[in-house]
Amino acid sequence: MSTFSQYNFKGQKALIRVDFNVPLDKKTLAITDDTRIKAAVPTIKKILGDGGSVILMSHLGRPKEGPEDKSSLKHLVSHISELLGTNVQFANDCIGKEAVDKAAALKPGEVLLLENLRFYKEEEKGDAGFAEKLSKLGDVYVNDAFGTAHRAHASTAVIAQFFPRDKKMFGLLMESEVKSAEKVMNNAEKPFVAIIGGAKVSDKILIIENLLERATDIIIGGGMAYTFEKAQGGKIGNSLCEDDRLDTARELLKKAEAKGVCLHFPSDSVIADKFDAAALTSNAPSNNIPDGWMGLDVGPNACDQFINVIKRSKTILWNGPMGVFEMEKFQHGTKCVATAVAEATQDGAFSLVGGGDSVAAVNQFGFSDQVSYVSTGGGAMLEFFEGKELPGIAAINK
Repeated sequence: MSTFSQYNFKGQKALIRVDFNVPLDKKTLAITDDTRIKAAVPTIKKILGDGGSVILMSHLGRPKEGPEDKSSLKHLVSHISELLGTNVQFANDCIGKEAVDKAAALKPGEVLLLENLRFYKEEEKGDAGFAEKLSKLGDVYVNDAFGTAHRAHASTAVIAQFFPRDKKMFGLLMESEVKSAEKVMNNAEKPFVAIIGGAKVSDKILIIENLLERATDIIIGGGMAYTFEKAQGGKIGNSLCEDDRLDTARELLKKAEAKGVCLHFPSDSVIADKFDAAALTSNAPSNNIPDGWMGLDVGPNACDQFINVIKRSKTILWNGPMGVFEMEKFQHGTKCVATAVAEATQDGAFSLVGGGDSVAAVNQFGFSDQVSYVSTGGGAMLEFFEGKELPGIAAINK
């Protein structure tokens, strides 16, 4: 049973670490994607519904030298107020006098948003003194920021020690993230297919190694597929390749064979004469790409090949696109995978999509509500599936 759902927040000030690191228009500073804010709304509303008050803290952007206007959370206030249906107060600091006074004066049903935590270098340093100052603003600590759970920062991993065991907990978003990720890693129904894409093998070595212990099939697409093709003696033209990772790729191929895990590479590719939306395109076997050409998407035969694997799976993890899907000419492979994952889900499979590009793809193609779970944490989810302990999760469980 959820600690959060059972807890009665009546008369309590809940200090919530949310992930409101949302993209803003560079000129107007208007929010261009509010997915992360919407994801925290159920947690906030539960607390307010109980008769509690809410103090929200988050980072925004990567400010390097203290406060800067473009990274101020004040730009989010009106939109958060609109989503919650209540007037959200704002403190122009997160630990200064205004923050302390406004938090102290907060009445049940009221919401206060603190200024950007990263305006203080102590946040990213995991400074205990800074964390303690933040902790004094609330009665209960709620971590609902899965997107930063892999960071050992003051507000995610250090602050929890200043609250007793029954006064620190995950919010509804964090609970569902952890539950979904643990279901895939520890209780996956077989066949279990992991779809791994992206540019570099080096970014995904640990996740592939960890999945070799669990998955029945691993589909590898995106630029990283060509490092594997070259490692097996294929001709890849000008396709992306990490020559210093060829031995690593061969090792992964050997490990997969030893463990009986089927690795699936794209049999053919959509190739281009340059990395450009207006490039000339053609098709070629992925292991025989002509000189001067590069693979920028999986080809039609590879799409059929991958669809067949996905359709017979009971558990699906998708992290990374199949090609340069931002360019229309090279998005077909990613769209095919998204469609297949959605259809397999309708047929009873459990599907988890995570990682910025994969999430962007399911949103772009309109499948976000047709998969089992879309993770809000790119780096955090990747580290979870690499088998690492996430500081933001460990801090609550201590």
